Amino acid sequence: MAEHAEKTGKEQVSAGPEGSEPQHRADAGAAEAPTQAIPPTPAYSVPDEDEGKKSGSKVDWRAAKDKVVGLIAGIARWIGLIFALILVMHVIFVVGDANPENGIVTFARDWSETLSVGFKDLFAPADPKLSVLVNYGIAALFWLVVSSIVAKIIRRVGGAG
Repeated sequence: MAEHAEKTGKEQVSAGPEGSEPQHRADAGAAEAPTQAIPPTPAYSVPDEDEGKKSGSKVDWRAAKDKVVGLIAGIARWIGLIFALILVMHVIFVVGDANPENGIVTFARDWSETLSVGFKDLFAPADPKLSVLVNYGIAALFWLVVSSIVAKIIRRVGGAG
């Protein structure tokens, strides 16, 4: 009790019964409660052999499903982005008068013919470069929008957020 009074600095002297010495009390209004020691907890726990076998066999199937659905949706987005990139490369090569015999230009031209899906002759301006810019540009936007919608549908059907 004296230690507590030294720490808090609140000491009160009260008169005891007649003929006795005064009693020193720390914090006169506070009731003293018995203190209990709390055993220290280890920083880590060692699993039992049986526990390790049981917890190792548990699989969070919901999390696994969400990862797979997210992966498939991401692949759909990347495919749309690659298609749009090929179309944009073709537009840049045509507008920039790239060498038509170059392998990269030939690759982009061949693939863009397939990826234009009906947009190739949507508009027919007099300038052929403007025609490629508008029509293949719209096709590139189409692939970006479609891949975004497909990814959202995959996530909704698959139940991922």
